Amino acid sequence: MTIDMRMTRQLPALPEEVFDAYTDAEKQKIWFGILDTEPGIVEIDVDLRVGGQQTAVWGPSPDMLFRETQTFLEIDRPHRLVTESTGSGPDGATMTTRIEITFEERDGGTLMTVVQSGFPTPELRDFFVGEVMPGAFDRIEAYLVREQGRERSRG
Repeated sequence: MTIDMRMTRQLPALPEEVFDAYTDAEKQKIWFGILDTEPGIVEIDVDLRVGGQQTAVWGPSPDMLFRETQTFLEIDRPHRLVTESTGSGPDGATMTTRIEITFEERDGGTLMTVVQSGFPTPELRDFFVGEVMPGAFDRIEAYLVREQGRERSRG
């Protein structure tokens, strides 16, 4: 039996915009730190193709870095993305999970659903449910809202 989580968030942008915000390295570099009060380290490289990888390194300082490498297993822009993710924290602990994300157009925006499976413990899954995914959704949403404001001011 695997330990899984499923989280959803309605986001204020079309699926193409949400998919691109989630997979484009330059956009990720913005939203990873968009809600931080202090600047930190964010380095991201993306090779968006089946078999390609995304590597993200981030944290408040060089001695407190997190690292995640995702290997793309399925890409159906802008509807679905499946990856195998291996992450590590500053303490050196590692975890490998499978992440399936869907982007469904709904009510003029996008319902983003993340299903992550293979957590080693219920406590780690609960940390992702309570902290990690809500924080990621908040950052992506803040980025999308900011970009929409920029589009309106240009329009």
